[in-house]
Amino acid sequence: MPEIYSIGGGKGGVGKSFIVASMGALLAKQGKKVVLVDLDLGASNLHTFFGIKNPESGIDGFLNKMVTKLEDAAVPTAVPNLSIISSLHCPMEIANLYHAQKQKIVSSLRSLPFEYILLDLGAGTHFNTLDFFLTSENGIIILTPEPTSIENSFRFMKAVYLRRLKHIIKQHAFKSAVRNTVVDPNYAAIKSHEIIKMVLKYDPEKEAFLKKKLSQLNFKLIINQFRKNLDPKLGEKIQTACNRHFYSSFQFLGNVSYNAGVYDSVISQKLFVLKYPYTTSSIDLKKIADKIIKVRKSAALRSKIS
Repeated sequence: MPEIYSIGGGKGGVGKSFIVASMGALLAKQGKKVVLVDLDLGASNLHTFFGIKNPESGIDGFLNKMVTKLEDAAVPTAVPNLSIISSLHCPMEIANLYHAQKQKIVSSLRSLPFEYILLDLGAGTHFNTLDFFLTSENGIIILTPEPTSIENSFRFMKAVYLRRLKHIIKQHAFKSAVRNTVVDPNYAAIKSHEIIKMVLKYDPEKEAFLKKKLSQLNFKLIINQFRKNLDPKLGEKIQTACNRHFYSSFQFLGNVSYNAGVYDSVISQKLFVLKYPYTTSSIDLKKIADKIIKVRKSAALRSKIS
């Protein structure tokens, strides 16, 4: 089974595509078969990190049935074992794609023949973005240390959590008092804790089931553009605060140090981690990639034992 990591965040400009491209290259360098999927629909730019000016195929070809399988839309990069599925040629209105189109993409992602699938998502809390993020139970949120980015990241986490909570209630046999409230458009602004309170009041026997389902959602956090004068425990503090307020789990993967050379590498369309592999930033990214591989190995070992 492929390991899918959806990479998102509440704010644009925090370096999601940079992290996706870097992590993909580092995983591929360790012999892993990796594909990057650009789901920043309407604002695709992941291909530029690899110097690919005009991808021959992409998500547009899959949706238009020019290719029958999503894997046929994958284009190899100059990095061995690493491919990319671009959305460059999708029309601008693709950001508001139909539900059937979204479901077609989501179901096909899970059957891609790669070890690691990294999804590069757009910023914000649009329903399509949230649903793509929930394609995997291992979502990575990218933020920077600025207060605005941290605030937007919390907003994004809450939106994903609420979306998942509503999906659980709609898809399972909760009592009508709970289900009707969740689907009623008059309660569109209802918050997660209010729904959980309703479950406890009207459907208390479902409490354990609901908490178990929510606990399967594993958020991971990466702080990008981290500077030396900042609190080195910032990520761990955010992790602790989130684990205190949500039933889902949060894991801080690490900081990626600020380096002015990142800008130059993007302009020159040369991957930073390959051009400057011994910088602190590249070493930070390598440590995070190693953690991701370790998680997969541990899961495989547990499945063998069981």
